[in-house]
Amino acid sequence: MKLYLAGPDVFRADAVAWAEQARALCHAAGHEALVPLDGDEVTAPGIFRHNLRLLDAADMVLANLNPFRGAEPDSGTCVEVGYALARAKPVLGYADDMRPLRQRLGVPAGASGAGCRDANGNGVEDFGLPFNLMLAVPLRLVRGGIAEALAALAEVTATA
Repeated sequence: MKLYLAGPDVFRADAVAWAEQARALCHAAGHEALVPLDGDEVTAPGIFRHNLRLLDAADMVLANLNPFRGAEPDSGTCVEVGYALARAKPVLGYADDMRPLRQRLGVPAGASGAGCRDANGNGVEDFGLPFNLMLAVPLRLVRGGIAEALAALAEVTATA
């Protein structure tokens, strides 16, 4: 399978080394990694179009949903996930912390309903999900990184 690797990993200081390791893990599992770093686009519109072409070529998306620049997943990753879902492509999301969103945000245990608010006073969904329901409901979620996501993918394809 061709796997698009969505996530903020392209912003890492060691992004090129990360991409090589991710490609090797995918290859060892019998898949081809499509990495947003691949290509020579340097403008914002060019990178956007390039990533959409990679998503179109992918059979599936593996999405790093770890918090990025805040408490939520990377906004670009969320766009890529939404695009893939709109194209009826399966998405497997992974993150290190799968505790319910309210716990990850430090919402007091007794809070519920209108009292379920983050530190800024904004309401927090109380469905016991690790992410906003728009990510948590349609995606298969795995605790860990790419290796764990690939192991979960192998389990799914073995039973299919």
